[in-house]
Amino acid sequence: MLVFAGLGNPGAKYENNRHNVGFMAADAIARRHSFSPWSRKFQGLVSEGTLGGEKILLIKPQTFMNLSGQSVGEALRFYKLEPSALTVFYDEIDLAAGKLRVKVGGGSGGHNGIRSLDQHIGNAYRRVRIGVGHPGVKEMVHGHVLGDFAKADREWLDVLLDAIADAAGLLAKGDDSSFMNRVTLTLRDKLVPTGDDDRPPPKAPKQQSHVRQARPQQPAAKLPESGPMAAMLKKLFGKD
Repeated sequence: MLVFAGLGNPGAKYENNRHNVGFMAADAIARRHSFSPWSRKFQGLVSEGTLGGEKILLIKPQTFMNLSGQSVGEALRFYKLEPSALTVFYDEIDLAAGKLRVKVGGGSGGHNGIRSLDQHIGNAYRRVRIGVGHPGVKEMVHGHVLGDFAKADREWLDVLLDAIADAAGLLAKGDDSSFMNRVTLTLRDKLVPTGDDDRPPPKAPKQQSHVRQARPQQPAAKLPESGPMAAMLKKLFGKD
C-alpha cells in the first residue's frame, strides 16, 4: 500500500489558492482513476483506489498546512508504513509556474507543510513539487501563495493537473523519471513549448533600422589644423 498526500488548507476561502495546488492534484487523481468518495479519517479527507497495480490511499490533511504532518503521520503509523511509501504533492515557489520536479528527501525550502511532515515522519519521502512561481521579493511570498490562481493560469494549470493524474501510475511504480517525462511531453504538446530552462530566452541582437542600413557611413569630419578653432581644441584636449 502507498499513500499519496496533497497539501493545502481546508475551506472554500482557500480552495483556489496557489498554496492548495496539492489538494487540486489529489482531486485530479481521484477523478481520473475513479477512486472512492472522499471520507473523513486521520484528521483529513481520504479516498482509496488503485494505480499501477498498487493500492493507494489519497489523503488531504484538514489540519491546515502548518500541521500537515499530524494527519499524514497518523495514516502512515496506522498502516505501519515507512516514509518511503509516501508521495507528497505541493506548491513550490522556487519553480516557475507550470514546472514540475520530483525528488526524494531534502529540506523544507521554507514550506510549512513540508516542515511539519519532516518533524513527524522524517524527510525520506517522495516530493512532487509543482511550480507556482515566485513574486520577486520575499515580503510578497505570503500573499502570493495564499492568493488565487489568475484566470489566465487555468490554461496551463488544468493541463498540468490532468497530466499529473494521467501519469500517476508511474509514480506508484517508482518510475519518477518516466513520470516527469510524461508530464513534460504532455505540456509541450498542449502548450507553447518553454523548454527545461526556467530562465527567459536571451534577447535577440538589436537590428539596425532600414534607414540606417541604407545610408552609407559618413567619413569622420576633419579637424582644423590652424586658426582660432584649432587653438581652442588644443587648449581643451591638451594637444600640441
